[in-house]
Amino acid sequence: MISGVNCGSMQAEYVTNYMRNGGDKAEFREKFKNSMSKDFDPDTDLDFIGVANQTTMLRSETEEIGKHFEKVIMEKFGVENLPDHFKVLDTICDATQERQDAMFDLVKQDIDIMLVVGGHNSSNTSHLQEIAEHAGLKSYWVDRPTCIKPGNIISYKMSDGTDVTTENWLPEGPITVGVTSGASTPDSVVEDCLEAIFAQAQDLRTNGAVMPQL
Repeated sequence: MISGVNCGSMQAEYVTNYMRNGGDKAEFREKFKNSMSKDFDPDTDLDFIGVANQTTMLRSETEEIGKHFEKVIMEKFGVENLPDHFKVLDTICDATQERQDAMFDLVKQDIDIMLVVGGHNSSNTSHLQEIAEHAGLKSYWVDRPTCIKPGNIISYKMSDGTDVTTENWLPEGPITVGVTSGASTPDSVVEDCLEAIFAQAQDLRTNGAVMPQL
């Protein structure tokens, strides 16, 4: 039987501490009762670690978690025995990884605003928004052109799932807008969102409210 535990970075700290120091097995099983296989025994099964990632997960997150386990395994069994106790399976899909790599490059550019287009239930799109947020950019995750509303208003989602509506989101003067989209987002949706932005900017110029220049 293959046994396993599904964990994020904070949970990984808990698990690796258990691997190093032992602990309360009952507490462990209670903590992971909804994310581990039925017969999982932390006292024996944690001697053999395999790391697999969600197909839309950030590669950096997987690498961080993997390093926690790799370090403990080397401490317990020695570097020479690492291959017998630790394996990493990279299951991130190519399209997702390509977008993440491109996003990391994009946020390094001279960008004023980032537009992330994709379904609000899309894990890979949320990670694109997360990358922009961590880079300190004003980033707006929209799933349809109607999120861009008349009067310089936009409704969008943050990477943590928070819904936000912002007024005067297009600033005055020349601006550079970066655009990316989730792996399964149709090009037509991205194009419609861009058209909505240009239409909003034109409307603002016509009414003399602000003068965004895209």
